[in-house]
Amino acid sequence: MTVAPLMFRSLVRLMEVLVGHPVAAVTTLLYHGELLPRHTALERYVRNEFLYQDNHFFHFLVNFLRCF
Repeated sequence: MTVAPLMFRSLVRLMEVLVGHPVAAVTTLLYHGELLPRHTALERYVRNEFLYQDNHFFHFLVNFLRCF
């Protein structure tokens, strides 16, 4: 398997998450990127199922946000 179909599939999954659940996706990105405080009120918006193994772009965004 080449890299292009793998990245395209990951990009499609990221777009599905961002379009389908925009608030939960952005909150999950910021929370796991350590830009939101660890607070119980915010944890209800965080969806850990977005961090599945094949979602490479989502993991990339989380790791990119951790740099700030």
